[in-house]
Amino acid sequence: MAGELRVLGACPLDCPDGCSWVVTVQDGKAVKMRGNPDQPYTRGALCVKVNRYLEHTQADDRILYPMRRTGPKGSGQFERISWDEALEEISVRLRRIIDEHGGEAIWPYQGTGSLGYIHGCEGVAGRRFWNVLGASKHALNICSTAGNTGLTHTNGTAAGMDPENFAQSKLILLWGTNTLTSGHHLWKFIQDGRANGAHVVAIDPIRTRTADQADEHLAIRPGTDAVLALALLNVVLSEGTQDEEFIAQHTQGWEDFSAEIRKYPPSIAAEITGIPAEDIHRLGMKVAHTRPTAIRATQGLQRHEGGGTALRTIAAIPGVTGDWRHPGGGLVYSTSGHVHLDIDMRDDLLPKRVRTLTMTKLASQLDSVKCLWVYGANPMASTSDSNGIRAQLEREDLFTVVMEQFPTDTVDYADIVLPATMQTEHHDLHAGYGHLYLMWNEKAVEPPGECLTTAETFRRLARHMGLTEPSLYDSDLELAEQLLSGGHPSLEGVTLDRLRKEGWVRMNYPQPFAPFADGFPTPSGRLRFPPAGKAYVPSQSARTAGGLTLLTPASHTFLNTIFGNNPELRRRAKDPVVLVHPDDARARGLQDGQRVRVHNAGGEFLADVEISDRVARGVVASTKGRWRKHSPGGATTNAVVEERDADMGRGPVYHDNQVELSPCAGP
Repeated sequence: MAGELRVLGACPLDCPDGCSWVVTVQDGKAVKMRGNPDQPYTRGALCVKVNRYLEHTQADDRILYPMRRTGPKGSGQFERISWDEALEEISVRLRRIIDEHGGEAIWPYQGTGSLGYIHGCEGVAGRRFWNVLGASKHALNICSTAGNTGLTHTNGTAAGMDPENFAQSKLILLWGTNTLTSGHHLWKFIQDGRANGAHVVAIDPIRTRTADQADEHLAIRPGTDAVLALALLNVVLSEGTQDEEFIAQHTQGWEDFSAEIRKYPPSIAAEITGIPAEDIHRLGMKVAHTRPTAIRATQGLQRHEGGGTALRTIAAIPGVTGDWRHPGGGLVYSTSGHVHLDIDMRDDLLPKRVRTLTMTKLASQLDSVKCLWVYGANPMASTSDSNGIRAQLEREDLFTVVMEQFPTDTVDYADIVLPATMQTEHHDLHAGYGHLYLMWNEKAVEPPGECLTTAETFRRLARHMGLTEPSLYDSDLELAEQLLSGGHPSLEGVTLDRLRKEGWVRMNYPQPFAPFADGFPTPSGRLRFPPAGKAYVPSQSARTAGGLTLLTPASHTFLNTIFGNNPELRRRAKDPVVLVHPDDARARGLQDGQRVRVHNAGGEFLADVEISDRVARGVVASTKGRWRKHSPGGATTNAVVEERDADMGRGPVYHDNQVELSPCAGP
C-alpha cells in the first residue's frame, strides 16, 4: 500500500519477554502493531496489555506540553508553559539548591517504566548529567536485588540457563512465578517440553492461572521456599542420586551444606512450608530421578524478608543434582547477566564521592532532599509506604520535577511536569531479561505536542545550564554505538547497523546453552553452597501468629502501574479484590463481595472480598498496579507495605506484610 511503512521495534516494559514488534505506519501515523513473527522468542504474539499500546500512545490524557503547578501539591492543577520557561525555572532552582545544600540534595529517582539502555532504567540518559551536578546516586532496588544477590552468592552471577531450553527439560519447576501473566512467551517452550514428556509443577502460595495449567500445584507458605529446597534435596540424598562427580569438580562447601540438608526431611519441612510431607516427598523423588530438571524463579519469590536466602538455596539444587551439565537443566531467574553492553555511567565526572539513596526508602530518606526528579516511575502508587511518601511530597521546600507521559498520582505533586516520548517515538536499545536477544527499537513516528526523549531533555537542560562536558551532548545513536563497543565475545558481529536493519540479534551464545557445565564465574570457579545455619531465614510473616500475610502479585491487566489509567484495561480489571480463604473469611464474619478495609499500622486500602481456596489459610492476596486516584478510598496495596529490607541487597518486602480485614461501611 502506498505510503505504508513497516518499522521494527521492541517493547520497553518491565517484563522478561522483551518482545520484538512491528509497527505499521501510514501517512506518518502508527496504525497497527503486532508481535514480530520472525523473532524466535516473541513468535508473533504480544500480551493483553501491550496489544493496546498504540491506543495508549494516542490517549486523550497524554501529557503533551511542559506544565507548572498552580494549585496545592497533590491537586493536579497545572498551567501550560514553554520549554524555555520550564528549563529556566529548573536551572535556577537546581543552581540554588546546589549552592545552598550541595549536589547531594538532588535525588534522580528513576524507575522501570522503560528498560531501554538509552532512555530507560538500564541506560545512560541522565546519568552523566547528574554526575556533573554531583547529585546523589539512586539505588534501583525495587525489583530483583535480593534474588540477584542470593544467586550471585551461589553461582557468581544471577544469570542462568537459556529459557528456550525449557523445550528440552523433563521436569519443570515454576517456583514463585506466574508465567501466563508475567512473561507468557516462556509458556510456548514449556509446552514444547511437555510435548516431549516434561512434568510441570507450580510452587506458589496462590493458585494462579499458571498453577491451573500446571500438572501439579504446591501451595507453599510465604517465605518458606528455602526450607522446601532443602527438603527436596533431602530426598535426593536419601535416594543417593546426588551427582558426586559434579559436586567434587565444580562446587565447594558440600560437607557443611549436606549436613544442613539432612536437618530438613519432608516431615519437618511440611510443618514449616504448609505442604503435606507426601507431596514434598513425591516431588523430591522426581527431582532425584529426572534429568534434566529446569527451575524458573522470578522476582515475586524474593520480595520477602528471606528472599535472598531463598534464591541462594534454590540455586543449590542443580549444583547437587548436576543439572547444569545438561541443556534444559539448571535455573533461570534473569538473563541480564549474559548481557555485556558497555554501560559507562561516567563516575569520573563526579566532583566528589556522593551518597546513594535507596528507591524503596523514599518516604524515610526524602527528608534530606531538596529536589526530587522522577522519571520512568510513579512512586506514589508503586513504592513502599505510600502514605509516608505523600507526606514528603507535600513539603513546600521540596522541588519536584516529573518527566511523564500521563497524569499519574506522582505528577499531581510535581512543581514542573515535562512531557516524555513513548516507545514508538524514539530510538532505543533493549535486551529482555528472559531471553538472549538484543533488540533495536526504531523510531516509527514523530512525538505528539512538545514531547521530548529522556536523553534530549537532559541535553537541552545541560545546554541551558551552560555545562561544557562534551559527553552530555552525545546523540542517541552515538550512545547506542558506545553501548555496543565493549568488545565482549557475546557481541561479536553485533553492530548498530545490523540491529537497525534486522530489529533483533541473538547474542553469541551456543544453542543449546549450558552456561555452567564446566564451572562458575566465582573466584574459585566453583558453585558455593550456602553455609551451615544460613539456609533458612524465616520471614516476618512466618514469625507472626494471628495476622494475615498479604501478597501483592502482578495484575494480568496492568504492568506495575503502567496502563493504570487505560479505560478499557481498568474496565477489565474491575474494582480491587482481596482473595481470602474460606476459613479466614468465616472467622471474621466476611461475605463474598463485601467491601473491607485491608489495614495495618502503616495504613489501609479498600477491596472487595473474594472468598476462594486459591489462597491458603493465613494468606490474602490483592494485585498491584492500580493508581491511587482510580482506587476506592484513594489508596492502593502499598499503603500497608512497610519500608523494610530483605536479608540481601536491600530488597523490598512487598509479599511480607501482616494485615487485618475489617468490614467497611463506605462505598
